[in-house]
Amino acid sequence: METGDPLITASELKSKISAPDVRVVDATWFAPFKNPPQTGEEAYQAGHIPGAVYFDISKISDPDAAYPHMLPDTVTFSARVRKLGIGDGNRLVIYDQNDFFASARAWWMLRVMGHKDVHVLDGGLSAWKSASGELEDLPPVAVERHFTPRVRADLIAKSDYVEAASANNSHTIIDARPADRFTGAGSEPREGLSSGHIPGSCNLPGSALLNDDGTLKSAADLRPLFDDPSAPTIATCGSGVTAAITAMALARLGNWDVAVYDGSWTEWADGNTRPIATGEA
Repeated sequence: METGDPLITASELKSKISAPDVRVVDATWFAPFKNPPQTGEEAYQAGHIPGAVYFDISKISDPDAAYPHMLPDTVTFSARVRKLGIGDGNRLVIYDQNDFFASARAWWMLRVMGHKDVHVLDGGLSAWKSASGELEDLPPVAVERHFTPRVRADLIAKSDYVEAASANNSHTIIDARPADRFTGAGSEPREGLSSGHIPGSCNLPGSALLNDDGTLKSAADLRPLFDDPSAPTIATCGSGVTAAITAMALARLGNWDVAVYDGSWTEWADGNTRPIATGEA
């Protein structure tokens, strides 16, 4: 059973970064529909924490999936992370340069694949720089390491599972998208998708979980945002990325068993074959 805090501070990382079993992972990713000035990999190349390897959620994904950055099978995942030097016995610290946007997703993916000793850097690269942490612009020479996947299927919510949870009211379903997309008043960034929400779900935008400096809110500040943090919960969003921030926040509150709906709204609303609710929860 996982316990403690899923996050680590920049000062804690500075004290541990030289340990031989510590691997630092940069998971920076920017949504293409926001027309970012650079890709996550380009941001990594411009400057990253010394020794950090680059974890690309778009490439460490199922190449045959109809939806973006879906979780790959164990063979694909293991092959990709081994090449990054990530493997059994490593203590992993993941960060990004975009408010947990993909570091939380990478944290969830690694936990799904059975890696338990994985933390997220609170505040990401900004916190590291604020702590006078050094940067480098050359990638490390990764030594391939064996990775043994031990899949935790309970952390993955598939569409039929979510449909049953919605119909039976068996889980709290938390949608991390902005409020206007949840209510149906706003439009979805992906062409052809209706806005709205899964019937029975509630809305808690991922941005509401963060402080102004990009760190995750404290347990005391997070607790009032959830009706019952210990309840069986499914986290969803637009495409399964921001939902992982919800899972990480609830882990900070002691609930480490939150399932992420991998396909999220991109799958749910595809083809308008599933029920869509609009308005407030």
